[in-house]
Amino acid sequence: MRVLILGGTGDAAELAAKVATIQGLEAITSLAGRTREPSIPLGDFRVGGFGGVVGLASYLRQMQIDLLIDATHPFASQISFNAADAATEVGVPHLMLIRPPWEKESGDRWIEVDSVEAAAISLQNQAQRVFLTVGRQELAVFAHLEKIWFLMRMIDPPTDDALVPTGRILCDRGPFTLNNERQILIDNNIDTIVSKNSGGDATKPKIVAARELGVKVVIINRPAIPPGEQVTDVDAVLAWLFDKLHN
Repeated sequence: MRVLILGGTGDAAELAAKVATIQGLEAITSLAGRTREPSIPLGDFRVGGFGGVVGLASYLRQMQIDLLIDATHPFASQISFNAADAATEVGVPHLMLIRPPWEKESGDRWIEVDSVEAAAISLQNQAQRVFLTVGRQELAVFAHLEKIWFLMRMIDPPTDDALVPTGRILCDRGPFTLNNERQILIDNNIDTIVSKNSGGDATKPKIVAARELGVKVVIINRPAIPPGEQVTDVDAVLAWLFDKLHN
């Protein structure tokens, strides 16, 4: 059986590596191509978009895909909706791997918002030195906040013509350690973090460090996801695949 994994996450890479060891399953991982040097998964892969629902449905047919796994980032909502629609159109079984969001714990100083734009508004007159960890594609939303200094962490640097807030750019790729995140907050006198609620362990240490140091966190809640079957970890995906393979 041929499996298409919509990837770009650590979960997707782990899944691809495990599927590669299962006799009777052949996986192709699709990467969006938003980073210049993506982490290459084990097995076959492709890079780039599909061209919406129509393009993805065409790919499913052309490549004779038997099963579709959506293991994209929790904030990549458009591809998730496209995947659900394309799978329904073609009649391919479809599963979403959605890691649980972080939950607020005692000591957390969270300000929860529903969009990047709302996060920028929440910083006005409330923050002076911000650790911005929402990715390079969202920088322009914060560029008008001239009184705030930003430490902006991302995988790739912004393009030369991008609108960038005042501050410093730090290019790095997770997973990050608690000691690393704690030191960043201390060394840069950070009073506020802006983060998407991505869930998972790779970037959670910044949330823990903020709790320890009393740093505020503007946390951007996840967008809606399409209806459909979903699981929360790679092992559950493997169980689903085994069921499809043997039934």
